[in-house]
Amino acid sequence: MAEAEGRGPQRLETAKGPQGPRSHAERRNSNAPNPPRRPRGPVYAALDLGTNNCRLLIARPHEKSFRVLDGFTRIVRLGEGLSTTGRLSDAAMDRTIEALKQCRNKLREHEPARMRLIATEACRSAANGPEFIARVKAELGMELEIVDRQTEASLAVTGCADLIEDASDGALMFDIGGGSSELAWLDFRGGRPRRQGRMSASIRSWQSLPVGVVSIAERFGGVDVTAETFEAMVAYVSGHLRDFKGRGKLKQMIAEHPVHLIGTSGTVTTLAGLHLGLERYERQKVDGLWMNRAEVDATMKALLAMPFDRRVGHPCIGRDRADLVLPGCAIFEAIRREWPTERVRVADRGLREGILISLMDEDRANQRRPQMARR
Repeated sequence: MAEAEGRGPQRLETAKGPQGPRSHAERRNSNAPNPPRRPRGPVYAALDLGTNNCRLLIARPHEKSFRVLDGFTRIVRLGEGLSTTGRLSDAAMDRTIEALKQCRNKLREHEPARMRLIATEACRSAANGPEFIARVKAELGMELEIVDRQTEASLAVTGCADLIEDASDGALMFDIGGGSSELAWLDFRGGRPRRQGRMSASIRSWQSLPVGVVSIAERFGGVDVTAETFEAMVAYVSGHLRDFKGRGKLKQMIAEHPVHLIGTSGTVTTLAGLHLGLERYERQKVDGLWMNRAEVDATMKALLAMPFDRRVGHPCIGRDRADLVLPGCAIFEAIRREWPTERVRVADRGLREGILISLMDEDRANQRRPQMARR
């Protein structure tokens, strides 16, 4: 798992050491020769521009993982209205450009040796998606890559791989996004990859659902959600799950082998925060948390009974997510009903971490090749 330097609940700040007054011993030794410093290693960056969020992560390799140096996250709702118009709106693009400006400034500050900047469902499906990507390059000098759905699923698996239980024969990972949701069935019965960066090789089947929290909210509403509306949302998502390749075989595996769900999305982390009764969101308490079936049931029931204004005021939800959390829960519930497992593991990580791990893994492999050749 990545070591975070200066992580906050909404934003990752640049890592800094303590700034208190120096002790007498420190002042006495201030002229002593400094011990030689080990090379700090290159800096890497990953940006994930989705339907709802713009997220940046900047990190440096540390042991077998990485240490976070800086980051940024903002809800931009780039895909607002996309499900009805088929296009990115001017207001949504302007909001996103402003967020990307801050990302560009951070990239300039840290000067990463390698970076990958990806855009997902909103830019992938919008008629003017490529036009927006060209605008970002022209105005900001940032080259965003629109990735396909399989790449998105593979990167999410890579980012969450070290949360999959060692004793499990498999896992069903799901990433509930703003405009689409990715599912990946990992099967380890033939062996498990040794490196986290190779975990996607164990994907037996995957699916990208054309549903996300924004598109479901725009179709069914997310403010006043009755029990009947919620069931209609679940039924709509369940219809898409019938197309999952190997649907029945996965059910059989869950019945006969140790398999668990692993969820990476604001929906699942919000449920975890509510379950824990957090007064403010705390990533270190949420990331990696196990929730059993009864705990998820109880938390969803409490959330469904919560009026919109209470969702707005809740520290683990807030105004930006208050109308999206129940549509997200409907997607999660459809997955749980289709493939019921006893436990789900919560992941506050995903695409950005997957990108960083992939880039670092590639560089480590490239460094090993000349050494092997010299032998």
